[in-house]
Amino acid sequence: MKITGVETIILQKPVDHPVSDSLHTYDVGGHLLTRIYTDEGITGTALTYFGRIRSGMETVKIIIDRELAEVIRGQDPHMVRKIRNDMFVATEYYGTVGVANFAIAAVDNALWDIIGKAAGIPTAMVLGARRTAIPVYAMVGWYYGEDMGEFVSQCEAAAEEGFQAVKLKVGKGSLSEDVERIKAIHRTLGEEFRVMVDASCAFDETEALRRGYAYEELGVYWFEEPLQPYMRDSHVRLQDKLRMPVAVGENYYTRHQFYDVIKAGGVRIVQPDNRRAGGVTEWMDIAAISEAAGCKLASHGGGPGNVNVLCAIENAIYMESDSLKKANDMYKVPMKMKDGCILIPDVPGMGNEIDEDYIRLYRVDR
Repeated sequence: MKITGVETIILQKPVDHPVSDSLHTYDVGGHLLTRIYTDEGITGTALTYFGRIRSGMETVKIIIDRELAEVIRGQDPHMVRKIRNDMFVATEYYGTVGVANFAIAAVDNALWDIIGKAAGIPTAMVLGARRTAIPVYAMVGWYYGEDMGEFVSQCEAAAEEGFQAVKLKVGKGSLSEDVERIKAIHRTLGEEFRVMVDASCAFDETEALRRGYAYEELGVYWFEEPLQPYMRDSHVRLQDKLRMPVAVGENYYTRHQFYDVIKAGGVRIVQPDNRRAGGVTEWMDIAAISEAAGCKLASHGGGPGNVNVLCAIENAIYMESDSLKKANDMYKVPMKMKDGCILIPDVPGMGNEIDEDYIRLYRVDR
C-alpha cells in the first residue's frame, strides 16, 4: 500500500455561548480535518480541534500541505515509526514542538486509521486492546459567565446522561469560590460522585499548594494543571506535599517532555493530548514510560480516536469528554456509553469519519 495524497479541510462552527476557564475563553469552535489517501482506496481521517486561536487551523494546514504531504507521499502507511522520524527531520529546523507537532500528530492519527481499516478491525485491536471500553468523565464544569445555576445544571445533565464523574474549572476567582463550586456539585450529585478540578495553569507554587490542600479535604480525585507546564521543579515539590494526584500533560509535546516530568516525580496522572503529544505512535510510547514509572494515564480531550488508543493502554483510567449529545453531532458513527464507559466504535479504523453534511455546513475554503 502506498500513500497517494493528502487533503486538509478547515471546519469552523460558530460558538453561540462561549465558556471559560481560569485564563481563557473558548470562542472559536474550529477543526482541521486531515485525510490521507492510498492506492488501495483506503482513506485515513484525523480531526484536530482549536477552541481559541482563529488562525490555528490554517497554520497547521499549511504545514501539512506544504511540508509533510511530500514527505509521506509514496510511503507505506504501515511504516508509522519511519514516517514519524521523517516528519521530525522535515520540521525540526523551525521546531520539534508547537504547531509543527500538531501537524505531525494529525498525520500519525490518520495513518493509524488507515492501518485499522486495512486490517478490517478497530485500531485498538491492531494496537493490542487491553479493554473494550474506557471510563469517561464529563468536562462540563466550565465558567458560564456569572451563572452558577448554569454550571450546576450542566453537571447535573451530565450525570443524567450517564457520566459517573465530572471535571470542574477552578482558579478564576478566590479559593472560597472554588470551594463553593465543588460543594455545589456535591450537594447536587452526592458526596460520593467523583469530581476532578482543573486550574488551567493559573497558580504559582505557593497558591497551588494552598488551594490543593483545600481541594484535598473536599475529596477531589485529581488536581489538574495547577502550574504552567514548564515549571517542572514546582510540580515536583507540589506533588510531594499533596496526597491527591497532580495531573498534567495536555501542554507537553512528545515522549521526551513526558519522560522529563515523570522521571522528576512531578506527576501521578499523565494526560496526553492528541494534538500536542504527537499522535497514536507517540501516545503508546508515553503510555509505556508512564506505566513503568507507576503513573496512571488519562486523555486530554475525547473522541473515537482517543477511545481506540486508551483501550490499548495498560494504565489508562479515563477519557475526557463533552456531553455525547454535543460530541456526536459531527461523527458518522456516534460514540456509545454504557455504565459510565465509552465503547470502542464497532467499525474498522478509528471510527472518526466526519458526517458529510457537517462538512458541507461548516467548511471554510482558504
